[in-house]
Amino acid sequence: MRITGIKTIMIAAGLMLAGLGNAAHAQDTAPGVQVGNETVTAAASLPDPTLNPDGSQKMGESADIGHPIDARFGLQQQVTDTGIEAHNFHNYILMPIITAITLFVLVLLLWVVFRYRAARNPEPSKTSHNTFIEVVWTVVPVLILVFIAVPSIRLLAHQYKPAPDNAITLKAIGSQWYWSYEYPDNGDIQFTSNMLKEKNEVTGGQRFRTDQDGPRLLAVDNRVVLPVGRPIRLITTATDVIHSWAMPAFWMKLDAIPGRLNEKTFTIDKPGLYFGQCSELCGARHAFMPIVVEAVPEAEFAQWVRAKGGTMPEDKNAPSTAAPAQPAADTVDATATPAGGMGVAAPAGNTVDATTEAVGTTQPATGN
Repeated sequence: MRITGIKTIMIAAGLMLAGLGNAAHAQDTAPGVQVGNETVTAAASLPDPTLNPDGSQKMGESADIGHPIDARFGLQQQVTDTGIEAHNFHNYILMPIITAITLFVLVLLLWVVFRYRAARNPEPSKTSHNTFIEVVWTVVPVLILVFIAVPSIRLLAHQYKPAPDNAITLKAIGSQWYWSYEYPDNGDIQFTSNMLKEKNEVTGGQRFRTDQDGPRLLAVDNRVVLPVGRPIRLITTATDVIHSWAMPAFWMKLDAIPGRLNEKTFTIDKPGLYFGQCSELCGARHAFMPIVVEAVPEAEFAQWVRAKGGTMPEDKNAPSTAAPAQPAADTVDATATPAGGMGVAAPAGNTVDATTEAVGTTQPATGN
């Protein structure tokens, strides 16, 4: 009996050591797999190329592009092909025509006031028709409108040209009073963007605006990051009332309407930081819905996407590094707490990407 008991103890000890060895082996060969009550992480998260190690923004505003400039008269410098075309159309066709018509009408009024004043014409003319003048004032405006219509229609066609197959899709969702963004072509990255308050407007521990974030009332906690030189397919919609996604430097203004998807395409030609705002009156805090786009080289954009847990189209052909699925991982235990259980509602839309938590603001979305 005593020998049998010793054998039993030895067998139990051997099985226990074998189990520990297998667990250690699983930890070495299958990162990210559930081991007992602990999860072994695969690797450290990729760094966000747009942020400094302390979480602050690397890129600040430019001195003369992408934002309003005090005492500057005229349109913002354009960084898209359609924007440059529209800018030239405005400066070299519309403005000269408007100026010429305005001066002509002014001179004509002054001449009529002086030439046909009562002192010079004691007996007013009773002329009621002049065929030549009537033909001129009908034909000339028609010719002017035709001259304007040709480049105008061409510009409209370029603005609504369908996006090519290699375009990056950005979905902007307007809400009172903040923007949410999705990248459906890149692993469905999602985050919410709120205006940053000033230092004297927040309580301790909350993030506030700095000069590196951008101008007052235009800086946000989470920027939109887009690649330079690659077509962008912008899709807009809204959750409550009509908003409008407007970026002056892109010549871009697209309404966001509840229950409807609007689409436009543009390509950014120059890296930089660009600021815009909601341009459709949408309620009491309409003025506090800024938009910030950080345009970066395509390689940096790909790194940013992967840092956010997303993928690039070329990643689809690469071998997967994901951990193998665990047995019965796709089934739900009857005792598991459902989403929204214990009195907590499950999140629905406007999801903030977990990788931006360290630099995100703690203010509520509607507390701008």
